[in-house]
Amino acid sequence: LVLSGHVPFDSEGKIGGKDVAAQLDLVFANIAATLRAAGTDFASIVRLTYYIRDFDQAMLPEIRGVRDRWVNTECPPASSLIGVAALFHPDVLIEVDAMAVIAEGETS
Repeated sequence: LVLSGHVPFDSEGKIGGKDVAAQLDLVFANIAATLRAAGTDFASIVRLTYYIRDFDQAMLPEIRGVRDRWVNTECPPASSLIGVAALFHPDVLIEVDAMAVIAEGETS
């Protein structure tokens, strides 16, 4: 399952959060909703790619803290973080792509 371009939009289509951590938490909530619709959950995530506007290394502990609330920290998915100058909207600070592996017969 390939999940591309997950961004911090809430259910009303508004950007949620003013900082990277708040936006990432909403992105992960959106990914979780997509996974539920596919009949699975975060345990099936094998890869995450983060695109972060104006990335500064000081953001990393906060990003990891949010990530660790969503993924299995004992066996985390592979990941890449790419700092970018801009994303599709000036208020969006983060976008995430993910890959999940669903075993045959796993989905409902």
